[in-house]
Amino acid sequence: MEKLNRKKVAILATNGFEESELKEPLNALKEAGADVDIVSEKSGKIKAWQDGNWSNTYNVDKTLDDVSQSNYNALVLPGGVMNPDTLRKNKDAVNFIKSFFENHKPVAAICHAPWLLAEADVLKGRKVTSYASIKKDIINAGAHWEDSEVVVDQGLVTSRNPNDLPAFTSKLVEEIYEGKHEMQTA
Repeated sequence: MEKLNRKKVAILATNGFEESELKEPLNALKEAGADVDIVSEKSGKIKAWQDGNWSNTYNVDKTLDDVSQSNYNALVLPGGVMNPDTLRKNKDAVNFIKSFFENHKPVAAICHAPWLLAEADVLKGRKVTSYASIKKDIINAGAHWEDSEVVVDQGLVTSRNPNDLPAFTSKLVEEIYEGKHEMQTA
């Protein structure tokens, strides 16, 4: 069923993303009928991380210089440790993320990706989850952290780790289908 027909989704990632956390949402979104772009800092390819080793490469469809939130209906942020740690130092990446909140659009972040939400200063008062090791960072950013496989708060979808991907992708598709959420704000 193509319930996301004509919806455009950006997946923001760079080298060191957790492979399953990009690949599974990408496949679920495409299966639901969405057009998906992998957006990164530079053109070319980005390399996945899986089971403690480098894995496959993925083509970058657009760079941060080429896009704005106005091109997309939603944003997905895969985790891994290196990926969000690198991106949170990139002002353009942080501003791109923040702009989705400012425009009330769905955002989904899994594993260590909520670090990016903390950097974008969009967690104050929000219910979220993340990889357990960054719980304190997320709480310090003002969020209400809970240990659940998926937490949805007004268009913001978060999960803890790759084991939560079935629940994460299901809620991600549902939130994008619902569209803008007025309480999804920066």
